[in-house]
Amino acid sequence: MRKQSYPHIQSLDLGNIAPGSQQRFWFDIVENAFGEPMSIPIMIKRGKEDGPIVGITAAVHGNELNGIPVIHRLFRELENTPIKGTVIGLPVVNAPSFFQKQRRFIDNVDLNHVMPGVEDGNVSQAYSYRFFEEIVKQFDYLLDLHTASTGRINSYYIRADMDDKVTRDLALLQNAQIIVHNPPSDGTVRGAASLHGIRAITLEVGNPSLFQKGMIRTSMTGLYNALIYLNILEDDIEEPDTDPVICDSSFWMYTETGGLLTVPPGLTKVVQKGELIATQTNIFGEKIKDYHAPEAGIVIGKSTSPVNQTGGRILHLGRIRS
Repeated sequence: MRKQSYPHIQSLDLGNIAPGSQQRFWFDIVENAFGEPMSIPIMIKRGKEDGPIVGITAAVHGNELNGIPVIHRLFRELENTPIKGTVIGLPVVNAPSFFQKQRRFIDNVDLNHVMPGVEDGNVSQAYSYRFFEEIVKQFDYLLDLHTASTGRINSYYIRADMDDKVTRDLALLQNAQIIVHNPPSDGTVRGAASLHGIRAITLEVGNPSLFQKGMIRTSMTGLYNALIYLNILEDDIEEPDTDPVICDSSFWMYTETGGLLTVPPGLTKVVQKGELIATQTNIFGEKIKDYHAPEAGIVIGKSTSPVNQTGGRILHLGRIRS
């Protein structure tokens, strides 16, 4: 089968995208050490009528894969569907780390901590700047797809500024298990977008380094709901079977010593203050530490790696809104 070829672009000019068309490009984001382009894939569906520009991004961390087939499937289904406005999909933002199957950028920096980047900065800052300046700044809305990191698992949850009505509505439409109120000012893609007037939410869609069919299917429903809400698509919003648990904030608990860690509570479990949430043993199998919930909350994510040194992550606890 012959390999499909797509054009390379150095800047994104939506005025060059024909109304009613769907196109794919390679965006030349930076140059590698040979002076050759390093490219990321970009998918664009432009409606015949004007409307909002919605960006959907995935794999800002190179091992966060669930968002990739979500974008693929959405664009397959939009192929012959009339829309208003424009939908832009970037299935892989962090190409170098995607190739290496690792979370962080090639200089060991978390790309989601240096947005919107620096024009004349180091390699991760320059890469972030080009991505943000040339692409993200064109969005009116952003849906940024992530997963848990290596050695951890996540529920399907949303980070959003719940004080902004439209952002709150977009979060509620995702049919997620949990929503965490998280005002954006943290160097993330979502935070940088919000500071530029782009309403944005983060979707934490399951676990790293694999495709999870259930998570992919559920997040598809949320994306469709968002596009319907923004009048890009004409259809009925699919309401969730149960309301999400809304948290005013959340925090991670960390180990106080090294050892082998077991974290029994399941995802989305509500734990009470003082409840046992983890146990550590030494390498000889002797118990050395029990950990208890410092307050009541809901389990958003947790460690699945038994091997933990001092300061290792235990459990991500959400403070449930009363």
